[in-house]
Amino acid sequence: MSAQLFLDTVPALLDRGTQADPWFEFRVDSASEVLAALRQLRDSSVPVNLTPAGGETAVGATLWAIDTAASRLSFSVADGAEALQTLASAGSAVAVCYMESVKLQFPVAGLTAVKGARASALVGATPSHLYRFQRRGSFRVRTDPRQSPRALGRHPAVPALSVALRVLDVSDGGCGLHVPPETPAIRLGSVLQQLRFELDTEARFGATVVVRHQSEIRGGGGVRLGCEWEDLDLPGQRSLRRYIEMMQRRRRLLSLS
Repeated sequence: MSAQLFLDTVPALLDRGTQADPWFEFRVDSASEVLAALRQLRDSSVPVNLTPAGGETAVGATLWAIDTAASRLSFSVADGAEALQTLASAGSAVAVCYMESVKLQFPVAGLTAVKGARASALVGATPSHLYRFQRRGSFRVRTDPRQSPRALGRHPAVPALSVALRVLDVSDGGCGLHVPPETPAIRLGSVLQQLRFELDTEARFGATVVVRHQSEIRGGGGVRLGCEWEDLDLPGQRSLRRYIEMMQRRRRLLSLS
């Protein structure tokens, strides 16, 4: 995967000339998810880099208002009147920003400059989609035990046996599962087919995992399995990413309290 995806000032090169989107797994088309991401961007006042169509230099801006009724976004431009006019003349731009481990990228069409008595703004259309790029396996978060996160399925060596394994942690690359002492051993390399993951009331998805390593939990508490995602579909990936980001935000808020 190109390192360019994770440069906060550089738009990823998306192939618009073909019907097949090479970055489809990162694309978000749900209107509610797009709006939620934009609201988070607005509320956090994260710097946004706007690259005008056909341009090479990004202009610094901040998303400060979302008009849902008119489907319009308003940006304050940090680089003054000249930059404002450059973007308005281009008519469209690619917006790129970085929030924690996630890079957001989305198009902004119909750009116009709006001059006020005290300040000027850049107004454009709310995008119908956006892209969320995140490094695989870079961020691992512990699950919340109060939500009883678990993975439900069949034992790989004893198919007739149902198992409910506690999910200890998750990342884009895999998960940690707790095998209690009374459960028959699950060996390295085992494939746990079609597990049902229930991390909380919203993060629920199916996936197949492969056991890559294991370690005993002290005090006779069973075994921790380090697993890699093998079959995780697009809705599951999105659900997992939302959960990881939620846990990261929660951890950050707790550290400030």
